[in-house]
Amino acid sequence: MIPLGFGKYVRSDRIYAVEPIRDERGSGTRTRVWVEGIAEPVVASRTERAILADMGTIPRRGRPAPQDENLF
Repeated sequence: MIPLGFGKYVRSDRIYAVEPIRDERGSGTRTRVWVEGIAEPVVASRTERAILADMGTIPRRGRPAPQDENLF
């Protein structure tokens, strides 16, 4: 299950498209998510990258944990 924000969750295998919403209201922190079986896209309060990372499609961003930094 992928959290979309606003109390909405969908199964990751049902998501077939995501599109960032870039308009006068913001900088793309909201995303349209097309879900199989739902006619209209669902508006998520998360970024496209965060949703794709939860799905395992792209790697998560981030730095190593402080205790792991000495390993590199």
